[in-house]
Amino acid sequence: MHVYQAELTDINDCHQFDLSYTTDYVWQMQTREQGRTIYVSFDTVRLPRPMQVEYPRPADELATHWQQHDCFLVAKNSMGNSVGFLDAQAQLFQERLWIFNLAVNRSERQRGVGTVLLKSAHRWALQQGIHQIMLEIQTKNHPAISFAQKHGFQFCGYNELYYPNGDIALFFSRNI
Repeated sequence: MHVYQAELTDINDCHQFDLSYTTDYVWQMQTREQGRTIYVSFDTVRLPRPMQVEYPRPADELATHWQQHDCFLVAKNSMGNSVGFLDAQAQLFQERLWIFNLAVNRSERQRGVGTVLLKSAHRWALQQGIHQIMLEIQTKNHPAISFAQKHGFQFCGYNELYYPNGDIALFFSRNI
């Protein structure tokens, strides 16, 4: 597998990916107020049946990210086919790399593509003097949450109004 900085033609390949996923679990948010204290918790809840979920970001956003972001990586397999991508923006004042998309074509999952992209972003961040990686994940995307935790990311926050479709975003970070 080969990972490199994306070119405009790669963005067209990425538009063709099936980025939907199936999940058996969700992180269910619960809030409770007690006096002047607000309690927020997330419980991992098993769904009664697997749920098919569409990717939360619009496909036309990729071209904008490619133009605006510092780090847009594409992974190609040994046959030269694009199989995944990662786009991120360096926030130098916080020494943070914010990953917006870490996506693998559905037919190529469970083959190490996401891990290779993440390691490539890690190397890119270190070259820029960045010491933290942050990523966002839908509460419904248990496969991605498990992937992040497997790679040492820890939950560090959420936003209830983050995605255009109304889904809650979970934030995970890891120092490098």
